[in-house]
Amino acid sequence: IGTPVQVKLTSRDPAPPPLKYVKGGGGIFKDMAIHDLDMSRFLMGAEPEEVFAIGSCHIDKSIETLEGPEAFDTATVVVKYPEGRTAMIDVCRQATYGYDQRAEALGTKAMVMTDNMYPNTARTFTAEYVGMADLPYDFFMSRYIEAYEAETLAFIEAIKAQKDAPITGEDGIVALAMAIACGISAEERRWVKVSEVLNASAPEASPSNGKSFMKLVKSGFGLREA
Repeated sequence: IGTPVQVKLTSRDPAPPPLKYVKGGGGIFKDMAIHDLDMSRFLMGAEPEEVFAIGSCHIDKSIETLEGPEAFDTATVVVKYPEGRTAMIDVCRQATYGYDQRAEALGTKAMVMTDNMYPNTARTFTAEYVGMADLPYDFFMSRYIEAYEAETLAFIEAIKAQKDAPITGEDGIVALAMAIACGISAEERRWVKVSEVLNASAPEASPSNGKSFMKLVKSGFGLREA
């Protein structure tokens, strides 16, 4: 598609999780949107510079009393990449029609997009309705079974060949740093540079430095490190 210019990602679960899952989990940016933040970085092929996030509660009012992003069940994020390229992400803990996972990447030469997956390809045509016969998959294990299989095979192949896995510890660190930055942005209502949370070029924050790495990971689940 040439150089990616804009990325749009939608992630909506069929139903909200129980309160005990949300409480203490770090909030919607860490337990849900983190996957889309990671995907935006992959599709852009570049490092994120800053984020702006907005969160609110519309579905499960029982979580409104929780602290910080844990009180959100709906959120929107804009991620700014080099040269003004952007990714827009919207997440919600409920979509009554099924598991809603869509992606779009616009480049300087073309555009690519993925739609929801259905149990079958049957379509219904009547005087009142034209469309898919079934709702989209309502469980992530069904929606991403092929992805999990590919992921497992790639991991096994890395072990057999004694080479690095395709996904590194740094990928996880940056995704977590982006999620933490989103939480700060939503609470303080401002753009937040990812470098405020993690300077990606700092060797002391790499997985090879166990102490610093675990400090960042622990800070991602409840506390903001100074």
